[in-house]
Amino acid sequence: MESRLKRLEAVQTMLLEIGQKSSSCTEISEFLQAVHAALGRIMYAANFYVALSDQSADNTVRFVYFVDEIDDAPAADEVVQLASPEDSPTAWVILNRQRLVMTAAEHISKKDHGNAFGVGTVAEHWMGCPLLDQNHQALGAIVIQSYDKQHTFNEEDQALFALIANHVSSALQGLRSMDRLERAVQERTALLAHEVAERRRAENIQRALYELANLSATASDRATLYSQLHQIISGLVSAKNFLMALYHPDTKEISIPYFVDEKDDVAPVKRFEYGIGMSSYVLARKQACLLDAASFNALVASGDMREPLGDVSMASWMGAPMLLGDRVYGVIIVQSYDPAVLYSEADLEILAFMASHVAVAIARMQADRAIRRAKTELEEQNAALNSALTALQEAQSELVRQEKLASLGRLVAGVAHEINTPLGICVTATSHLVQELKLTKEDMAAGELNEDGLNQFFDIVDQTLRIMTTNTQRAAALVRSFKQVAVDQSSDDIRSFNLRTYVDEVLLSLQPKLKGKPIVVEIDCQADIQMDSFPGAVSQILTNMVMNSLTHGFEEGEGGKIKISGHLDGDQVQFDYSDDGVGMDGATLAQLFDPFFTTKRGSGGSGLGAHILYNLATGPLAGSIKVVSAPGMGLHYKLRFPRTRRSPKG
Repeated sequence: MESRLKRLEAVQTMLLEIGQKSSSCTEISEFLQAVHAALGRIMYAANFYVALSDQSADNTVRFVYFVDEIDDAPAADEVVQLASPEDSPTAWVILNRQRLVMTAAEHISKKDHGNAFGVGTVAEHWMGCPLLDQNHQALGAIVIQSYDKQHTFNEEDQALFALIANHVSSALQGLRSMDRLERAVQERTALLAHEVAERRRAENIQRALYELANLSATASDRATLYSQLHQIISGLVSAKNFLMALYHPDTKEISIPYFVDEKDDVAPVKRFEYGIGMSSYVLARKQACLLDAASFNALVASGDMREPLGDVSMASWMGAPMLLGDRVYGVIIVQSYDPAVLYSEADLEILAFMASHVAVAIARMQADRAIRRAKTELEEQNAALNSALTALQEAQSELVRQEKLASLGRLVAGVAHEINTPLGICVTATSHLVQELKLTKEDMAAGELNEDGLNQFFDIVDQTLRIMTTNTQRAAALVRSFKQVAVDQSSDDIRSFNLRTYVDEVLLSLQPKLKGKPIVVEIDCQADIQMDSFPGAVSQILTNMVMNSLTHGFEEGEGGKIKISGHLDGDQVQFDYSDDGVGMDGATLAQLFDPFFTTKRGSGGSGLGAHILYNLATGPLAGSIKVVSAPGMGLHYKLRFPRTRRSPKG
């Protein structure tokens, strides 16, 4: 009885150890080795193995752990095709998902009735249990066997082995899940590493293009341009040996204005006829070319490339034509003498990409030189042209900032026209009143002014003053509204303002743009929303929304409706704007906030209105913006931003 209790305690200890090992082990083989050692403490386990179903192929197994006194162990990573249940006891356990216990006599009897049952030496006693997952599907089999008649497995051993198999199954599921997770992490890490490399490559190319654009605009001479261009390309591919060749179509010649080589201090020739050398080969094909020593020699042997110039002992070579449309400007060549530095197709793509942009830069510089040559005698005009070019470059860098005020400028003419009408009426009324006063004075001087005449004069004065008062008030309201909106749009200051009142002022300043159009504007804004924020941002956002609706949402002469609403939600303002115009499809909607994207290119659309709108909503107003649209369903902006942008005092 005491020995039985000790054995049960040993079994309990083993089960606890299995649970602990499943948490601490990272390798399945390490875990199974610990199980084998623990199993040997409660029963005879000199011969022990575990076969697991292979996840990469059906009906295959791997013997992930195998210890045997007689037979050699198969490789742990070897994938073995699973036999039929009639041919293998291991297959029988896995496919039938049942325990199997055999003596040597039973094993031999199965062999006598047909094909060999199993592979390897016949054991005196063989016991296998299936390893099942939570869905009762077979993970594999766990097997223990004895070649010694003195060591056999009684019913208690068989029951304990089945119990241990259940615990091993649970542990293996966790380990396999961990293994799958680690593989997934490794795959994801590799993918991310590739994405990072691609992103870094794209960033390097973008930076190189930016440097090239600056270079073409600021380089004072060709030598500086070519030298700095060499540095830019060296940042993308290995370019210790670099050559720039320019094509001269008027003389059918090629010149070498820039040459850097590890073996030659100067270019072998400075100018040669088109048709010889690798430069001619690339220019004739009008496409980038990647060669190694063997392919280069093959071109020379076939006669496709005549008279190679310079050192031909390269390990790798790339050439890319500088093309702009159908015009050939020249070729850029890099080569490596080091067998450890071999160019790839990706390197060739980069060189070809840069060569096409270099062609643009060269074309720009040639155009500038042509302009300077044509106007050498007109120094003042030339200086003015350079000044205009400098202003243009500065304007390009300030384009987005200036666009924020462009809508204000577009309103000036309309507001001026609106103010001109009431002021014109006032001028006419004043002139009329002056004339009437003159006539009245004359009648009075002549003694012809009677009571009726005086009353008539008073009526004219009263009527004229009413006309002047009405129209001057109308002009003053327009000026006041326009002035406030103009100040706000040109200022970045925080101030307190009432949202509903301010929306009315902005719409009043936009009235010249809305006037004469069959567009109805409905406002549903709480009257008590007191803002401490940037009114200029609100004005710019609302102006851009209305102008976009008028420009893109409604066709000329088409009627429609614009709805504007504002409501408080705690300390947040929910501001909605919608029109019932033409709307836009999903592809267009996805690009709405992209800079320089417009559906009215060439018709007054800059492509910056919605982009600035987004930046203002998420920047100065510190809010969010969503947009919903569909063809024929109009456009609906949903903005949400804090009521106050002032920092709390404390």
